[in-house]
Amino acid sequence: QDNLRESGGGSVQAGGSLRLSCVASGGLNSRWTMAWFRQVPGKEREGVAAIAAGTTYTYYDVAVQGRFTISQDNAQKTVYLQMNSLQPEDTAIYYCAAQDAHRVQWWSAPLDSQSYNSWGQGTQVTVSS
Repeated sequence: QDNLRESGGGSVQAGGSLRLSCVASGGLNSRWTMAWFRQVPGKEREGVAAIAAGTTYTYYDVAVQGRFTISQDNAQKTVYLQMNSLQPEDTAIYYCAAQDAHRVQWWSAPLDSQSYNSWGQGTQVTVSS
């Protein structure tokens, strides 16, 4: 799979918003499931949101449901994560991930990091109170 590169991280105050972007250098494959994960040093990587291959089906972790929105723009080769009402507990390094759809258990574990085999380098998000 092609390289993934995230951008858009930064520092905001609680209640603020950020939009993360993930560009796939070779374009978005309609057979890929795309996802965003985040990780705090010393803790396991956790899934945030996923978007099913070739569809508009989305899935969100309960911690971000209603505040975050995942979307993709095939023409721009980009997957986005719009993050609103950010809280200090959202502080983490955010990673974009991709995998062939048939290797992701969409209906049981769409945010299982072990299912994804292509990762970006991460972008830092810091939310201050």
